Amino acid sequence: MTFLDEDIYTAVDNFIPQVSEYVNSHGGGIELLGVKNGVVYITLTGACGSCSMSLMTTKMVVQKKLRELIHPELVIINVDGSEENTLPDDVYVPQYIPEETPIIHHTLFENIKHMIGIR
Repeated sequence: MTFLDEDIYTAVDNFIPQVSEYVNSHGGGIELLGVKNGVVYITLTGACGSCSMSLMTTKMVVQKKLRELIHPELVIINVDGSEENTLPDDVYVPQYIPEETPIIHHTLFENIKHMIGIR
């Protein structure tokens, strides 16, 4: 695939709610952990996180549906604690920067005027 990890992450993030319907119906969820070199790393949560069928769910449900929606060569790895399914240190995850809240500085006199209704 010739897509940027950032683009793949955004696409998967947008489709996770639609893809997770099956997993949700079994008491689980899907958490998107990151993308590296076109490989998507997730973890199944809730009841699905400890289920013996989690590998099957990852490949036959999650990967299959995301391949239909995004790209037929997409690879999904369920980071489940096993040696072969680990999260690389340098996966792409967007850096969210919270918007700054404007700080309004009032003098004591302005605060008193506001409290008693003087403009």
